[in-house]
Parts: sequence; C-alpha cells; structure tokens
Amino acid sequence: MKRPTIADIAREAGVSKGAVSYALNGQPGVSEETRRRILAIADRLGFRANSAARALAGAHAKVVGLALPRPPATLGVEPFFMELISGLEAELSTRSYALLLQMVPHEAEEIDFYRRWWSESRVGGVLVCDLRVHDERVRALRELGLPAVAIGPPSAAGGLASIWSDDDVSMVEAVEYLAALGHRRIARVGGISELAHTALRTKAFDEVCARLGLSARTVPTDYSAEDGARATRLLLGAPDRPTALIYDNDIMAIAGLTTAQELGLSVPADLSIVAWDDSPICHLLHPPLTALTRDIGAYGVHAARLLLSAMDGAPAGDVHGEPAHLTPRGSTAPPMVEM
Repeated sequence: MKRPTIADIAREAGVSKGAVSYALNGQPGVSEETRRRILAIADRLGFRANSAARALAGAHAKVVGLALPRPPATLGVEPFFMELISGLEAELSTRSYALLLQMVPHEAEEIDFYRRWWSESRVGGVLVCDLRVHDERVRALRELGLPAVAIGPPSAAGGLASIWSDDDVSMVEAVEYLAALGHRRIARVGGISELAHTALRTKAFDEVCARLGLSARTVPTDYSAEDGARATRLLLGAPDRPTALIYDNDIMAIAGLTTAQELGLSVPADLSIVAWDDSPICHLLHPPLTALTRDIGAYGVHAARLLLSAMDGAPAGDVHGEPAHLTPRGSTAPPMVEM
C-alpha cells in the first residue's frame, strides 16, 4: 500500500502543497476552515509524517520528553538515570509511547527545548528532573501549558504534580546508624547546592548531627567522580579528619573509596563510607559499600503513570514514594580509634 504524501492530500483537498504544509505545521497562511479540512483528510489517509497534524486535530503526540541538564557522559556512569529511564520505558511501552531524551548544558537551553517541543507538537508532556530551589523551568512550563511532572520535592515543584520521597528520613537513618557505631565526626560529600533535594539533605544532615552532638561538615560537588575524589582529599587532609563519610551518589562514593585507599587509609577500620543510592557496582567493590537503597525503576514507572494521566487530562496529585533505607555492608564499622 502506497504511503500517502502531501501531494495526495493537496490533490484531494483542492489546494496547493504549500497550503497543506502550512496546515500540518500549524503555520499561518490558510484559514481555520481550510486547516481543519486538510487535517481531516490527512487523518483519513493515514498521513503520519508530522505529529503536528495529529496534535492540531485534537490528539497529543504519543511522545514523552525528558531533558537532562547534565553532560552526555553522565548516562554512561550514573546508574540512577539508567534505572530511572528503564522504569519509564517499562511503563511507556505498555501504552505505545516513546521517550524523547535530550541532554542539555544549562537550564536556559532546557527551557528552549520545552518551547520548541511544544510549538512543534513533538511531545505530549515532559518529565522534569533535578529541581532547583528557585526553578525557572517550572514557571516556563506553567506558562506554556505543557503537561509536566516533576521528579523531586513538591516544595520546589511550583504546583506541578511531583513524585518524591523523604530524603530527610533517609539522611537521619544514615547518620543515626553511624553515630550508633561510635562515630563522632561525620562529613558529607554533597551534590549540587542549588538543587532542591540537595538543600533538603543538607538541612537534615545538619539538624541530626546537631541533635546528636556530632562534628559535621558538608562539601558540595558536581556529582562527578573527579569532584567526589577532590572533596574526599580535602576532608581527609584536615587535622581533625572525619571517621565516616556520606556521599550523595554512588559514583562519588566509589571514587572516595579509591581515594581513601590511595591515602593509605583502611576502609572500614580507618574510615566508614555510605553511598546514597545503591547500584550493582556497590556490591562488587572491596569492601562492598553500605548504601541507601531504593527502587529507582519503580520511581520511573510511577513518574510515567503520573505524566500519562496528566496528558489524558485527569487530575494528577503528588506521589509519595518509599524513602531510601540503609543497607549495611562491609564499608562501615565502629572506628578503631576516635581521633
């Protein structure tokens, strides 16, 4: 069966191919009556070359957009995003939806992509990651009217439906565990300070350490292995170095373990290490890393369901996921000597 073309639509509608192009792409140049007639003919003929035709006819694109403000290399080393995408795909595939993934360098470029995707009817909705304390993306999405779900705390979602978990609960659990082992000086290799979940973790860390009478310090990073190693050297080079470190992701914890061993420290005898977000790599190290564990794939499934519901016009409320819980392994133990 021959695939229909713009020429076929133009011939049946009795208009020029240029008029068909204007109608299908939502551009001025044809009357609304002519546009509706062209779109109806395109739909009847099974013309699917441009999702704008379907969107203008009243159906949103069966595509979900995900723009990540991270370097492309992040996907190769960051298990969190791969597990999240796996969960998204598991749910989207059941409804024959596709995932459009775009890596962007900055927030401004991410907003530009949202505007382009929406104006060109490329996506029916988007997922927003790495919410910031004051997030311009949230305001831009609300102005566009583009269905969106935030993966992050409601306090930074600006009214967008969100899926989140209590990072403060997880942080308290990790610090109380280390304190119960006898650690009195605990430091944290944190993530990007501007991110909302980082701010919540920092607040929880400071508060629980103050309540327990612990010496505490947080060093912010960009989540990379290189920056995690830098922060580890800084903390372990101090005269009153910590006896336990909590890392805001597993990649930095792995880098921290290697750095500590290069400095001649034994883990866990001289230094205990806790990674935030477990991954298969954490099991394979020597010693295996104690980690805060959660089902990130399930997080992706719930995020996809929430967005598809919003795209269908149903009221979408926040989803409160299970917080990460501690899985003790060989990288934590009582300190040999409290210095």
